[in-house]
Amino acid sequence: MKKLLSITILVTICSLMHSCSTTAQTTDMDDYREQAIRILEQVPLIDGHNDVPYQYRMRADYKFSEIDLMDTRELDPPMHTDIPRLRDGRVGGQFWSVYVTANQPESEAVQQTKEQIDFVYRMIERYPEHFELALTADDVERVFEDGKIASMIGMEGGHSIGNSLGVLRQFYNLGARYMTITHSRTLDWADSATDDPVHDGLSGFGEEVIREMNWLGMLVDLSHVSPQTMRDAIRVSEAPVIFSHSSARGVSDHARNVPDDVLEMVKENRGIVMVTFVPSFVSEELRQYFAEARAQQAKLEALYIGQPDRVQQEMSQWRDANPEPKTTLEQVADHIDHIRDQIGIEYIGIGADYDGITTLPTGLEDVSTYPDLFAELLRRGYSEEDLKKIAGLNILRVMREAEDVAERLQQERPSSEAIFDDFHFPLNSSE
Repeated sequence: MKKLLSITILVTICSLMHSCSTTAQTTDMDDYREQAIRILEQVPLIDGHNDVPYQYRMRADYKFSEIDLMDTRELDPPMHTDIPRLRDGRVGGQFWSVYVTANQPESEAVQQTKEQIDFVYRMIERYPEHFELALTADDVERVFEDGKIASMIGMEGGHSIGNSLGVLRQFYNLGARYMTITHSRTLDWADSATDDPVHDGLSGFGEEVIREMNWLGMLVDLSHVSPQTMRDAIRVSEAPVIFSHSSARGVSDHARNVPDDVLEMVKENRGIVMVTFVPSFVSEELRQYFAEARAQQAKLEALYIGQPDRVQQEMSQWRDANPEPKTTLEQVADHIDHIRDQIGIEYIGIGADYDGITTLPTGLEDVSTYPDLFAELLRRGYSEEDLKKIAGLNILRVMREAEDVAERLQQERPSSEAIFDDFHFPLNSSE
């Protein structure tokens, strides 16, 4: 009886100790979150990539009468972004992506990109107490100090310029302040990370695009491009480059992430990697799982030709036996750790890709959760100054340096007169 009583007391003590430990951990994280919020109220949290414009295009043909950005949680499926949650997440600046699909005639992509930009202007006009257009780093700081979210425009894919520097210049005049060099498709002048390479990086015209972006003051965004395109663009660019929504290939070997040798080039270039939340970019385990799922699908389709129902049934059984790995907030922080350890804190930002993806890491389900990520970094020993740099000071520095390069180049030379055909002669040309 005494022995049983002793065991019962011991179990009770262990349970209480575990409960106290869990409570202490929760209290610590609450404290870290409050500290993170105080930091994000001092400097603007500037996210590199959000696809709200594309959501409005696909869901409502850009009609605010159908979707009110004051509350998007009741939509089916819900959006990741609305104004109250942006405020809860302490977002101070946002690059709104003006993405259009790359698999269409480029003349149509040009028009649709204009429509996306028009949406951003209309969104700002619709909610003027919350948003204001920002074209420079100084604008971002001024808008943030006024209590609004500085709204910037980022073009996602060079297909949107239709092989024309004139179109590129006009998009800058419309407010675009970065362009992702490619999206999913290799262009006539640049290789994509997720398509077959053609140019071994940038073509001659592609290099001219980089130079003209420097001249304009438009940030060169290397998310989505092949590693050799990254290297070529950094070699050519006189201004710091950005990765608006990519993570570290040293943590997850996804084609969309940044290799370690390119990270070293980013440091030399004084650029920035804005760490993304895309699950398969974040988790190597999940990347491997998707590869295995695709292989299993191909195997079943080869085994059961003409039997799609059988394939679907077998695939469902495979998924039941092989549940999809979860991706977490902590794994996102691992990418930040890796980049810090490789090249330093000065070259890190945040580019979540909210509303450009369907699933998100546990703990980062929508735009209200940024303070939780910063709380995790505080728990890992990052300083307040580190967090200020990651939140916004690093990208503001990149923007200012790009603006300074543009001012210098515009004093040195006029805009480029080059056209695409200057670099691509017909095969039967006598020249």
